[in-house]
Amino acid sequence: MSFQFQSTNRVVQPFQQEQFDIFEWHPKFLSCLRYFIDHAQYSPAVQTVAACVNIHLPFQRGNTHPGTPTRNGPSSSSSSRASGSGSLHFTAPAASSITLIPYIRRLIVTGFDTPAVLHGFFGDDWIQGIGRVHESERRNYMFAAKSDNWLRVKTQYDMDDGQTVPFLRPLQNVTEDEIQAAESNWSEWLAMQDWMLGPRAPDDPNDRFVAIKKERD
Repeated sequence: MSFQFQSTNRVVQPFQQEQFDIFEWHPKFLSCLRYFIDHAQYSPAVQTVAACVNIHLPFQRGNTHPGTPTRNGPSSSSSSRASGSGSLHFTAPAASSITLIPYIRRLIVTGFDTPAVLHGFFGDDWIQGIGRVHESERRNYMFAAKSDNWLRVKTQYDMDDGQTVPFLRPLQNVTEDEIQAAESNWSEWLAMQDWMLGPRAPDDPNDRFVAIKKERD
């Protein structure tokens, strides 16, 4: 399977926006999850990216007896059939035990969260299904970098079983709108730290980053 760039002019809104309907979002999210489990993880392209960023795919975690992987072929079971020839696969754990968040986070911090790669991992519904999660996690990465030093940020993105982050890259393809949204959300967090909430909240939300105290060293 090859990654295909899927361009869009749609502006993805943050999770906290009122126009976000979780009941419309959830089926698309499940579509991304199912695509990742049934197809993407068996793709040689996805396996290559996962190996590069040092994160295990579900079929690798489901291998309780490491040693002899199988390959796609006429005798392969339907539950582990892949969408590319020659890709390694084991028995994958149940879908209910799999979350997409670690994969989104790892792609972001290593600079692999391009539309082409996200489409390859999560399928045609990735914008509607994981687009808002992707946006929120990009913002979280910005906040992490602002909050602490490189070593501690890296530690926050390391995972168990030797799945440490091999490298961190600055956030890629950042827009001015994304920076402004992050500034606004960061100012809200500083307000939270100072209990500037409810009746004490700044009058003009657009001026919070000016009115609120500077972050602590």
